[in-house]
Amino acid sequence: MKMRTLYKPLASLLLLVSTVSPADTGLTDTQEQTLQTLKQQALEDDLSYQLIESLTTEVGARLVGSEGEKRSVTWAVNKMKALGFDKVWTEESDAQLWQRGDIEARISSPFPHPVAALALGNSVGTDGKTIEAEVVEFADLAALQAAPANSLNNKIAFVSYKMERHKDGHGYGKAVGARVVGASEAAKKGAVAFIMRSVGTDSNKLAHTGVSRYAEGVKKIPAVAISNPDADLLQNVLGRSQPVIFALSTSASGPSGKTTTIANVIGEVTGARTPEQLVTLGAHLDSWDVGTGAIDDGIGVGITLAAGHYLAGLPTRPDRTLRVILFAAEEVGLLGAKDYVKQHQQEMSQHVIGAEWDFGNGKIYKLEPGVNPEALPAIQSFARHLSSLGVSMASTNSAKGQSDMSALGEAGQPAVNFNPDGSDYFDYHHTRNDTLDKVNAEALKTNTAIYTMFAYFATSTTAEFRRPPQTASRQTQ
Repeated sequence: MKMRTLYKPLASLLLLVSTVSPADTGLTDTQEQTLQTLKQQALEDDLSYQLIESLTTEVGARLVGSEGEKRSVTWAVNKMKALGFDKVWTEESDAQLWQRGDIEARISSPFPHPVAALALGNSVGTDGKTIEAEVVEFADLAALQAAPANSLNNKIAFVSYKMERHKDGHGYGKAVGARVVGASEAAKKGAVAFIMRSVGTDSNKLAHTGVSRYAEGVKKIPAVAISNPDADLLQNVLGRSQPVIFALSTSASGPSGKTTTIANVIGEVTGARTPEQLVTLGAHLDSWDVGTGAIDDGIGVGITLAAGHYLAGLPTRPDRTLRVILFAAEEVGLLGAKDYVKQHQQEMSQHVIGAEWDFGNGKIYKLEPGVNPEALPAIQSFARHLSSLGVSMASTNSAKGQSDMSALGEAGQPAVNFNPDGSDYFDYHHTRNDTLDKVNAEALKTNTAIYTMFAYFATSTTAEFRRPPQTASRQTQ
């Protein structure tokens, strides 16, 4: 990365920006001008893409406990310092060391075919043996749950539900339940293994991984996702009205029983007047071990680091502090975010507002607030600055924060959720195809501009985003 790209002087750019009409953003005229300057700078720069390229090239996959995950912490610390953050540090905690096991899957008969598969996170293995058993298909998780007791004795359960493609990604919620609890539901009926169509919208012969959970007191059986084309193939074979035998050999994929150290990486651009008040931007630094984690969540890393750099380069710092948090171990249960809340309980009341990026590849089209109602006019006025970028404001005021930020939201931090076009997100999610070439570089510039503008607005406005104590207490009754 050429460092000259990282430190563009803003003074000359400020002179080129025309005066913006006063609004209810809680910003001065000069701050309104700076907001527009930051917008233009981000739209014309490719810093966030350079950062994703650096992360995916120099580090790559970042599964919890892996060498890549350790390198990513060093990478993030060095990048934050180079980008002009005033304070950079790590906060460590312990987590289970994860591992990816080997796998071989195939349709044995009546028509032999190799199958692309990945063990789901937490899956047990087959103890060095090959499980070979008849397949029973279920249209979805509910159908599996409704199966009679012992109806799957010595058989393999197959959930063939196909995830729907939606701009906001809501098809994920309908599909992911089988991934999380399907193995235990199958085991309750006597199954010896559980396979499912990958939770994804692509047509590639690549499986999607992700976390699964075993219920207490239920036998643990192997849990495996197969690619969408292979799920289609298996359905076609099952349609021949004769028994279908599936063969599976896999080692455990998940916690190894050993402990590893994880670390949140935190950087600040210190506020000029009220530095104790914190505006947070978040992304998760870890990834699954397949692919290079470019979209999930390299995009979030690139956007948030770039936003911090642009604010750090301003001639006049905003009043509040911008804190960028690159969370550890999101993929295996929001572990870094949960630890952050524990370590910062005493200052959670100083967390003014937060936003995270952990979904999407296309342009942001909607802003959803979750703030003190008295701050809504300021949010609405800020949203008007985004209208030229194709962003509208939701009519609701209930955002709690996405992914890791949801843990901070539960601890009382107000939030803004930015909703990007996620139509192709689940083509790559948790697969070997999550690589740099899939990143929408033009959309990335727009989204970086939006997050940068939000960071400056939130650190500069006089609006109070936190709900008054009495309002908060009434809502919890």
